[in-house]
Amino acid sequence: MPTNLPPDAKKKWAEVENTRNPREKLRLLEEFLSLVPRHKGTAKLCVSVKKRMALLQKEIDERKRKKAGRTGPKIFMEKEGAAQIALLGLTKSGKSSLLAAVTNAKPEISSTPYTTMIPFPGVMPHEDIQFQMIETPALMARSVDRKAWGTQTLAIARNADGLALVLDLSTDPVGQLSALLAELEKSRILVNKPQGKVEVERKFLGAGLRILLLGKVVDGTVRDVEALLKSYRVNDAIVRIEGQVSLDEVEDAIFERPLYKPTVIVANKMDAPQSPRHLKKLREFVQDRLPIVAVSAEKRVGLNRFGEALFKTLEIIRVYTKEPADAEHSRRPFILKSGACVHDLAQSIHSDFKTNFAFAKVWSERLVFSPQKVGLTFSLADGDIVEIHTK
Repeated sequence: MPTNLPPDAKKKWAEVENTRNPREKLRLLEEFLSLVPRHKGTAKLCVSVKKRMALLQKEIDERKRKKAGRTGPKIFMEKEGAAQIALLGLTKSGKSSLLAAVTNAKPEISSTPYTTMIPFPGVMPHEDIQFQMIETPALMARSVDRKAWGTQTLAIARNADGLALVLDLSTDPVGQLSALLAELEKSRILVNKPQGKVEVERKFLGAGLRILLLGKVVDGTVRDVEALLKSYRVNDAIVRIEGQVSLDEVEDAIFERPLYKPTVIVANKMDAPQSPRHLKKLREFVQDRLPIVAVSAEKRVGLNRFGEALFKTLEIIRVYTKEPADAEHSRRPFILKSGACVHDLAQSIHSDFKTNFAFAKVWSERLVFSPQKVGLTFSLADGDIVEIHTK
């Protein structure tokens, strides 16, 4: 966590945040990095700044290419289906084979390392919904430091709704997983759900500083948070604190908010002779921190459990709607986060539904009487059927 930054470094960071020109921001980031003392507490900060510099350089280079009339391969993938899942792995882990096995996509499958050099999409059906799968170029050590195409792979991971870490059971899955987790951590991507989160939303000059404490600062008070923010010249912002966080995590959020991504481990090539032994070691290493799905993409074994694991890990539910005059409900569900209520469904359908809402009827196996007349705050569950009535 960033600690003990000198005043001139904090002042320089304020200059970085107040600059919009990419070239000027890149220059100021370089100056800021030179002012950061090198010790264990600033290691993640330095990596985060270097990643930001890499993205800025990429933006500058992209503008140059556009001016010159040149275009490159599409990196950003528009989201489709119930969720977008990024397939991450080291080279030759079997990402292409897995994508081909669970979708209709036809990626190039080769024994040559680093065959995949641009993102490759596919759609995986699961019961009555679909997951969009994005095969990414292989990660490697120091991917976050502009190594090969690591920056674009990690950018896809940050944009995705969830991650699937593809490991090769024929070699050393524990070593592969450790390497992947190290790159994700340096890129500020969390695979385990944090106890709390901090959001720093910058506002216009003169807006003032508002701290919304919806949880607890475990090692300080709101005054400590305010003093910390003002030491970085964060004087105009809305800061939301949820759950349990530390002052270090508040300081972290000033630079870049860590992103939590629901994650499933796909242990591929379970048909290999060494796979049972390696799978056992992997389970011992992971314990219960992440779900593990053992599959053989080549033999088409265990693939049905992949969709089940994703659905559970993403913590989503399917809610079906019904028109008051119709006997049957729609076959295509709305996808909502677990814990959603009728209000969230109404917002997903149309903003007018919330304004003109009168009541709703819910059909559900968990209810004693079905349908049940409910209001906007009624909590929904997977498989519920909802009929909304307006004024």
